[in-house]
Amino acid sequence: MPDLSIVAWAALAVGALFVGLSKAALPGANTLAIAIFATVLPAKASTGALLLLLICGDVLALLIHRRHARWRALIPLIPAVLVGVVAGSVFLAVASDAWTKRLIGAILLVVIGITLWRRRRPAKTESRPGGRAMGAAYGSLGGFTTMVANAGGPVMTMYFLAMRFPMREFLGTAAWFFAAVNIAKLPFSIGLGIIRPQTLLMDAVLVPAVLLGAWAGWVLLKRMDQRVFEIVVTVLTVIGAVYLLV
Repeated sequence: MPDLSIVAWAALAVGALFVGLSKAALPGANTLAIAIFATVLPAKASTGALLLLLICGDVLALLIHRRHARWRALIPLIPAVLVGVVAGSVFLAVASDAWTKRLIGAILLVVIGITLWRRRRPAKTESRPGGRAMGAAYGSLGGFTTMVANAGGPVMTMYFLAMRFPMREFLGTAAWFFAAVNIAKLPFSIGLGIIRPQTLLMDAVLVPAVLLGAWAGWVLLKRMDQRVFEIVVTVLTVIGAVYLLV
C-alpha cells in the first residue's frame, strides 16, 4: 500500500467520488479527479491508479445509462481513437510528469474554445455533427489524452456537446465509449508499468467513494435540466484544464 498521509488519502477519496459523479451525471467532474490524483501522486502513477477507478465507474454508468446510447455517433471515432491511444503510449514512454500535465491542460483549453465557438454558430451552419473530419479530430485527441492522463473525458465531452446531444443520450453514448476505450487501455498501461500491484490495493480502498459519487450523481440527474447540465459540464471542464495547465 502506498505510504500516504491522511490528508492525501482524503484527497484521493474526494477524487474517487468525483469519478463516480462524472460517470453518473456530470462528465466534466472527471477533470477535477484528474487534477486531484495528479497533485497527490506522480502524474504517470496517477494515470494508472485513476484508470482502474474509471473502469469501475464505467460499469456503474452502463448500468444506469446503457439504453440511451446513440451508436451511429461512435463509429467515426473508432480508428482515430486507436491512433490517439498508440500515440499517447509513445508519449508516455518519453515525456516527464510536468510536461504530461501541461500538454493535457493546453489541449483541453483549445478543445473547449473550439467547441464553445461552434455552439455559438446557428444550428443551420453547423457541419454534420458525426462527420468524418470532426470525428477524426476529436477522436484522435480523445485517444491521446485518455492514454496520457485519463483526460479523454473532457475532450469527448466537448465532442458530444458540439453534437447537441440530449442529456440522457449524451451520458449513454459516453458510457459505452469510455467503457470500451478504458478497457482497451489496460494492456498499454500494464506494459508501461503505470499499473502495479500497489495500484490495485490503493484503488480497492477508494472504490466505495466511487460508488457514493455515482449514487449522488444519479440523485442529482433527476433534478437537472438540459441547460444546467451543459453549463455545469463546461465549467467543470474549464476548471480542471486550467489546473492541469498551471
